[in-house]
Amino acid sequence: MSVVKPISFAPAQADCHTLAERLNVDCQCVSLDRQALHDELLRAPDGEVLARMIETDRPHLFADSTVFVSEENILHMAELIAAVEQVVAMPAYVEHVLAYAPPVARHVPRARGVFLGYDFHLPAIAGGWPQLIETNTNAGGGLLNALLARARRDCCDRIDAFLPGALAGAPAEQLFMDMFLAEWRLSDAGSSGRLPGRIAIVDEAPQTQYLYPEFMLFRQLFERHGLPTIICDPAELRWRDGRLWHGSDTAPLDMVYNRLTDFALEERGNAALRNAWLADAVVLTPHPHGHARYADKRNLIALCDDALLAKWGVPAATRAVLAAGIPRTETVDAGQAELLWARRRQLFFKPAGGYGSKAAYRGDKLTRRVFEQILHGGEPYVAQQLAPPSSRQLSVAGVPANLKLDLRNYVYDGQVQLVTARLWQGQTTNFRTPGGGFAPVLAIPCKKMPEALAAAAGEVTGFTDITDTANIVNIANVSHDPLTPAHRSMPIDSGKKE
Repeated sequence: MSVVKPISFAPAQADCHTLAERLNVDCQCVSLDRQALHDELLRAPDGEVLARMIETDRPHLFADSTVFVSEENILHMAELIAAVEQVVAMPAYVEHVLAYAPPVARHVPRARGVFLGYDFHLPAIAGGWPQLIETNTNAGGGLLNALLARARRDCCDRIDAFLPGALAGAPAEQLFMDMFLAEWRLSDAGSSGRLPGRIAIVDEAPQTQYLYPEFMLFRQLFERHGLPTIICDPAELRWRDGRLWHGSDTAPLDMVYNRLTDFALEERGNAALRNAWLADAVVLTPHPHGHARYADKRNLIALCDDALLAKWGVPAATRAVLAAGIPRTETVDAGQAELLWARRRQLFFKPAGGYGSKAAYRGDKLTRRVFEQILHGGEPYVAQQLAPPSSRQLSVAGVPANLKLDLRNYVYDGQVQLVTARLWQGQTTNFRTPGGGFAPVLAIPCKKMPEALAAAAGEVTGFTDITDTANIVNIANVSHDPLTPAHRSMPIDSGKKE
């Protein structure tokens, strides 16, 4: 274990927000043990291939350091997630969002959808709430971040912190495997007690995808539990005899982990998968109905409309949470072009069906030509009140660097599994920044936590008592041991490309 000289802080004299902010500026030690990461990758099947893909081909996938967040901000994010989940479950909301969704989204499956991602920016002012920037239904990086957490070394080790999310209390493999099996058991075939016979991880040209190493890790996870798994392009699938098949295989597919960004399965190459899903012949997760309910950016407009929410019967307390945590979002209407242009510096423009920051623009960087394309390009856009990201100061190759950060909450069935950060430079999130990439999050406890807030968020975070010191660990005592054999083969019965 490497020894890092602790930096000088006075926790008793600083609140949790101030302390987290100071750590994000002053704690510049390198916490990622790249040798431990390399050794961990080599333990897996195809380990040398995985190591090369991550270390050589994707050098900015993982950041070198940790992000610190106050406990109150962790709980505010959880409370906002609970508020959104409450509204999303309401029939009036579902009817509203399906009115502009693709027709295929009206098919309602039993699967909930794995790896729902809620993406936040930290508040810019003291006492503010984290701002929900968007929600994604195929949030990548969950298993990669679990791997990242196991390759950390002690850093800034005189600060108490805890690991937010359910992942703090269970090995990632167990948590994620249980999630997929829960999806399977919701189906008719799964309710009989049998396991899925064959799983496909599906994306367009999967080997060219930036997060392809994660596909390989999931295949290994499923196969360790006795579930044969393939990684394939959707065009390789066939719909025949009422089942979904891969090529000339003799056994049909029972389950598909969907990593496609054709969220409505409209492209020609996705026809077989679409037919199988509409016929409930395969468990598809995530799926078009989930995207329509959660991830269409136009949904944020409804979640910001207090009068509409009140009409639907959303309680005042829930509406207050939504108002505090979601930047005001509006439709980009060509009839309001001049007003939008005049206000553009305070806005962020996003395509309604966008993902991975593609075709998204900060208003202060917007040219008139691009603005006209947004207005008349045929794709619906929303304009969101600008909520700038906070920052993490690091030393990259000996040079000070100020990196932007956002926080992703991986959620399944209303429970936060994992909170992680992404660090980058530029207009939008990316994995091209030296020193940037995925970074683990540690939460700084708040001594005077409002009881109502702790109680409201406790169920969502996965802790039975969010203020219980049993959930708090010292950074110096966090286990960074590689995956044990037991963790690599947990009993079966025990969450945007970027």
